[in-house]
Amino acid sequence: MRWLVALILVTALAIPPGTWGWVWYTARQDDRATSDAIVVLGASQYNGVPSPVFEARLRQAQVLYLDGVAPHIVTVGGKQPDDAFTEAAAGRNWLIEVGIPADHVVAVEEGSDTLQSFQAMEGVFEANGWETAILVSDPWHSLRSKVMAADHGIEAGTSPARSGPAVIERRTQLWYITRETASLWYYWIFNDSSDIRVNAA
Repeated sequence: MRWLVALILVTALAIPPGTWGWVWYTARQDDRATSDAIVVLGASQYNGVPSPVFEARLRQAQVLYLDGVAPHIVTVGGKQPDDAFTEAAAGRNWLIEVGIPADHVVAVEEGSDTLQSFQAMEGVFEANGWETAILVSDPWHSLRSKVMAADHGIEAGTSPARSGPAVIERRTQLWYITRETASLWYYWIFNDSSDIRVNAA
């Protein structure tokens, strides 16, 4: 019995750092397998202008599109009560301005967090007969977004943006990994998004 209790205790203590390492490992992956769509997860925008974090994600999606990874880009994200633009619309406009054909960019203008965005996006994928995607977000967000995509019927790889405020400072990187570890467990336990915020826009 004592050995069983010890095993359970050791396992319980190992799970959090194990998940932390999984988040870190996934953040370092760059999957560019041919897919149905490139999905850019939303971030802050200011009157239609993507924030530095959001622009870094959009630039990564542009590179993937030009490399032939997928024929369509999907931008996702709603807006705050006083905003004139949704994150998805701001992202779509930016991509069109840099030369991506308008009919190849789909804006899903719903969702105030990652989970809500995937819930809204699920119908778009079904309507278009899409099954696969490459997700573009910050590196540390890759694992949680990939897990949520799978739970909504999307077989996804991740190709995170590696520039911008979210990846510049080591302290920011460590906080992001820790935040994502907690948020992933919150999702697994409660099937919901956590309210943990990061001050990187």
